[in-house]
Amino acid sequence: MDYLRTPETRFERLADYPFEPHYLEVAGNGLRMHYLDEGPATVDPVLMLHGEPSWSYLYRHMIPIVAAAGHRVIAPDLIGFGKSDKPTALEDYSYQAHMEWMHTFIDKLDLNNVTLVCQDWGSLIGLRLAAEQEPRFKAIVVGNGMLPTGDQKVPAAFQLWKNFALYSPWFPIARIINSGTFKTLGPEERKAYDAPFPSSRYKAGARAFPRLVPVVPNDPASDANRAAWKVLEQWRKPFLTTFSNGDPITRGGDAFMRERIPGAEGQPHQTLVGGHFLQEDSPVPFARAINDLLASMA
Repeated sequence: MDYLRTPETRFERLADYPFEPHYLEVAGNGLRMHYLDEGPATVDPVLMLHGEPSWSYLYRHMIPIVAAAGHRVIAPDLIGFGKSDKPTALEDYSYQAHMEWMHTFIDKLDLNNVTLVCQDWGSLIGLRLAAEQEPRFKAIVVGNGMLPTGDQKVPAAFQLWKNFALYSPWFPIARIINSGTFKTLGPEERKAYDAPFPSSRYKAGARAFPRLVPVVPNDPASDANRAAWKVLEQWRKPFLTTFSNGDPITRGGDAFMRERIPGAEGQPHQTLVGGHFLQEDSPVPFARAINDLLASMA
């Protein structure tokens, strides 16, 4: 597997991103994952997983709020994104590979009593991670995410996005993210979202993600995701949804999960204002929802 490592100079003086970098090898070939680790090191962690095509920069406004409430916040960059290493071939990326990289990450850091916070592909990976390592997790917060098995109808908007990611010669990361927000990203924010990708050779991971979503019942990931759902359908730990009011891709997923996951009963579910990337549009309400949930569990 050939992979690239984005030069550190691309990340110098990013707006609102003062965090210390940390790195962890997640494969025998030296593949390295970057992560943030903020707040007290001895308390229970809040694991924030980003999606497509963003990175931990997406959580920059939320991390200080949750850390200031006394929680340890861990926010990795998935392989292919952010400051993490980037395999150069589409075929290097699979749903299972992402799962194995994250299993290695959580095992090497020996994370326990984890509160998962996830959105977009962070949910596809995170929800399955929580199901497959259920003893390590104590709560889940999902905003604009789902765990698909290929048994449900896929929104037309997703198929358009999938085709664009695979076939468009032009794949402008910052503009893609801006198209999924109510706000307009400023020049420095757009610079930060483009920073991980100096050229098209770095974008294989971002282009690969849409094609890895299970959209048919016999997808390679379908059986594993169905097995994860069997665990989630018995999940009685706190399960909170914080979807936004303006996401055409995941709309209705919150109600679907609340009906099927016992731990969702009685939780203060919220509908936040925003597009697909609600961390950009409603970072403070999103962070406060996490803090309130954890306070109620103390």
